[in-house]
Amino acid sequence: MSSSQPSSSSASSPIAAPPAGGDGAAAPTALTSRAPHVPAERLVAEMVPPPRFQGARFDTYLPDPDRPSQAEAVEILRGFAAGIGGGAGAGAGGKRRWFSRAPKKPAAPEGPRGVYLDGGYGVGKTHLLASLWHAAPAEPAQKAFGTFVELTNLVGALGFQQTVRTLSGHRLLCIDEFELDDPGDTVLVSTLLGKLVEAGVALAATSNTLPGKLGEGRFAAADFLREIQGLSAHFRALRIDGEDYRHRGLPEAPAPFDDATVARAAHRTPGASLDDFPSLLEHLSTVHPSRYGAMCDGITAVCLTDVQAVPDQSTALRLVVLADRLYDREVPLLASGKPFDELFSDEMLNGGYRKKYFRAISRLTALARDAKSLVP
Repeated sequence: MSSSQPSSSSASSPIAAPPAGGDGAAAPTALTSRAPHVPAERLVAEMVPPPRFQGARFDTYLPDPDRPSQAEAVEILRGFAAGIGGGAGAGAGGKRRWFSRAPKKPAAPEGPRGVYLDGGYGVGKTHLLASLWHAAPAEPAQKAFGTFVELTNLVGALGFQQTVRTLSGHRLLCIDEFELDDPGDTVLVSTLLGKLVEAGVALAATSNTLPGKLGEGRFAAADFLREIQGLSAHFRALRIDGEDYRHRGLPEAPAPFDDATVARAAHRTPGASLDDFPSLLEHLSTVHPSRYGAMCDGITAVCLTDVQAVPDQSTALRLVVLADRLYDREVPLLASGKPFDELFSDEMLNGGYRKKYFRAISRLTALARDAKSLVP
């Protein structure tokens, strides 16, 4: 997902003139006009649970009674959180208690130093990860929470050694959506987490792939088996079964609207953005993915016209990051053109990045439902 450096300005293509007889609301902005500079300090300071999960707590997670692994995960994570406050996770006698359900049975220090939540889309893994962050008895400045992509972007911004120094002072590092997309990331993250474990940092991660299976189908994982096994050794895997909560009892994703309806909604919604989808995809190639969150600052709704199938995998992966940032911020998404389940080709959906694409479809669909109220 590498990209060139953004230019100092970016012109957006016109979509539609403001509707006649409007209510006087300010004209919508365009995401294609935004190429923010994000200082490295902000990247570190913003490593907290996203707004959607600021209120996430273990008590607000509702385990499915038919899925006992969900309630079990809550209990294990409560014990994990309780053990983090004592000097980089150490319990009495220097032994770690992260996975012990009973305080009198601490885990051996040579065991895994982290917990890994594995499960399908929408079973509440991020909710549990954010709940762990909130429950850990340490100051916010001693806890970090970010996606795998945000972690690798942090290394890119700070450099490897500075990232190690910065995160080594933390008690807990939570990594959401842990995925290995190329050999470089495999070696980078394996080395980084090894250094942090040595410094006593507790680790927690979520993914749709078990630790020992990371990288399968994306590159020659067998050539990097040592690094992948090294990553796996840091974690105790917890399987969380269940169906995507975003689909439980909810209607199908709304059909796309026409261009004029989307434009009218953008002009009548304060803080909304309005972009032509192909132009937005082109613009994303000029902005580093670490800046997509800042690009959405202050946006209350995203309105897109002429949504089309994504033309190639590099573009698709950038769109996945944008979808994640919009979902984190609970920004409704109103669109015309193709429905979101037609964004990615069959080849993409059957390839090595299929889990990313299915997650993006699920999240974009949820945001599309949220946008129905923008249309009278």
